[in-house]
Amino acid sequence: MSGAVRYGLEGQAAIVTGAGRGIGRSIAQRLAREGVGVTVADIDGGNAAAVALEIEAAGGRALAQRADVTQRDEVAAMVAATVAHFGRLDILVNNAGIGIIQPLLETDEASWQAQMDVNAKGTLLCTQAAARHMIAQGSGGRIINNASGAGKIAPGAATPLGAYAASKHAVVGLTRQFGAELAQHRILVNCLCAGIVDTEMWALIDREVAALEGAEVGSVMQRAVDSIPLGRVQQPADVANMVAFLASEDASYSTGQAFNVSGGMLPY
Repeated sequence: MSGAVRYGLEGQAAIVTGAGRGIGRSIAQRLAREGVGVTVADIDGGNAAAVALEIEAAGGRALAQRADVTQRDEVAAMVAATVAHFGRLDILVNNAGIGIIQPLLETDEASWQAQMDVNAKGTLLCTQAAARHMIAQGSGGRIINNASGAGKIAPGAATPLGAYAASKHAVVGLTRQFGAELAQHRILVNCLCAGIVDTEMWALIDREVAALEGAEVGSVMQRAVDSIPLGRVQQPADVANMVAFLASEDASYSTGQAFNVSGGMLPY
């Protein structure tokens, strides 16, 4: 696959959830450029297949897998398919996630549960299934969660993503606890806290919040970008590059950590 291999990950195998578009797609492509065989997992099987074809067309190894991360049997099938196809599993990236714009006072139980199920429960189920195989495999592993900057700070009244933030705080907590529990097996668990990323999700946030404010489309995104010290919107590749690093031996002494990838926007 085109692009320089940097981190010595050749021959390993990874699962990336929510890989049919956006950040997940970029992560899958980045790992494939490192020589990793990648299971492109997504609830939209068509999107997963399209990304897998992109990776293969560039010379990489990929397997498309439709998977709902909230369903234990589908998660188990995803792990089994990966091992059957690539012969091993070394890296799990819990990237699948959803966000619904609602002030907390107006958040209904269905919206709350949907976000908790995908973002927190999905991380739990996928980590359990992958870690069990990694332990049996006996060669350690890497589990990297997409926690979002909302897992550290409150988005605030101007960006009403309260339930989303609560679910991402849960992801940070899961990362820390799994990091402690799995360290004895040399399975490192870390998460990434990204900022304002140029994705369909942030485009939707921009449109919906602008409508609530009676503002122009694009104004919410620009306001967010103005708060970034590096002065530019984040690209999915910025997150993917950090994932590749955390998957490597160069990051072999870090576990249970929440790493900011936010252009300086997050304070801690």
